[in-house]
Amino acid sequence: MYAVVNSGGKQYKVQEGDTLRIEKIPGEVGSPVTFDRVLLFSDGENLNVGRPLVDTVAVKGHIVEQGKAKKIIVFKYKRRKRYRRKQGHRQVFTAVKIDRIEA
Repeated sequence: MYAVVNSGGKQYKVQEGDTLRIEKIPGEVGSPVTFDRVLLFSDGENLNVGRPLVDTVAVKGHIVEQGKAKKIIVFKYKRRKRYRRKQGHRQVFTAVKIDRIEA
């Protein structure tokens, strides 16, 4: 059994027991999360595709971690022009463990 959910402008394929890192959502560690924007649902035999959403399915989980990802370096450079810009960025994320898919 799996579902495809939409969160933060991205789509994620989830199953029960999965842990996924999504864009930051408000909430403390341990608080419940419900994904009601389900785009696709499969129970192993039947495939239910939403147009655009599947209304009868919700994905439940809880927050495992609120954190920052590894730092990336943004370096802009133009040769022979003495132009260099260095900037670092750490994207914030929320780690969510999927408890169950309710159909």
